[in-house]
Amino acid sequence: MPHPSRFDRLPPPARAAFLLDFDGTLVDIAPTPESVTVPPGLRDTLLALRHVCGDALAVVSGRPIDQIDHFLPDTPFAVAGEHGIAVRHRPGGAIERATLPPLPEPWIAACERIASAFPGARVERKKAGLVLHFRAVPEAGEAIRAEAERLIAEGEGSGQFHIQAAKMAWEIKPDGVSKENAVRALMQTAPFSGRLPVFVGDDVTDEDGIRGAEALGGTGFRIPADFPDPDAFRAWLQRLSRTAPGADSWQD
Repeated sequence: MPHPSRFDRLPPPARAAFLLDFDGTLVDIAPTPESVTVPPGLRDTLLALRHVCGDALAVVSGRPIDQIDHFLPDTPFAVAGEHGIAVRHRPGGAIERATLPPLPEPWIAACERIASAFPGARVERKKAGLVLHFRAVPEAGEAIRAEAERLIAEGEGSGQFHIQAAKMAWEIKPDGVSKENAVRALMQTAPFSGRLPVFVGDDVTDEDGIRGAEALGGTGFRIPADFPDPDAFRAWLQRLSRTAPGADSWQD
């Protein structure tokens, strides 16, 4: 039985809202978070798609909102950062932040010690957690996770945080934080409300976003299950962006 067309899974332009992951979806994964490059033409494609779907275009990322603003200035209508901890519903709007427990200070030093034991591993600080990256030392991934799990189980913040798998990284973040919550928050306000969410991502954390979209009657796409890589996904978005606003169906 042939795989159904991706266009068959999309709500029509007047009803669709796009919620897109950043790293590994809109842009290729880079050796470090700061070394990501935005491909030529991506901003134009996203702005055109935003026009087609009546501004209902958001980026939902594990990165802080200011980093998305740096890489995609004035591009998405809304941004959810840090897996939904921070949400900005509209351009220039206030950033709403969830109230979460602070990461215990001793954990930061402990994670630095864990990373230093595996040359090439590194710690990325976030406002409500941190990430242990092991892309440069993939063989150390399980050992790093074991050390991080021991820290969480025995530390003073035990019961308030958990470890989330990411691309060649382990993220320590507060319980109750997920991209599913970000989807639900974004879909409550204009221009997203009343539309059907289309979530696209590539990582374990994006499965939460897809579940959230499907629970609201929308759909989700996965890289590499539905698209082999970000380049193929960007080409597909470019095709969608050529659709006329108000059209009954997508440009095929």
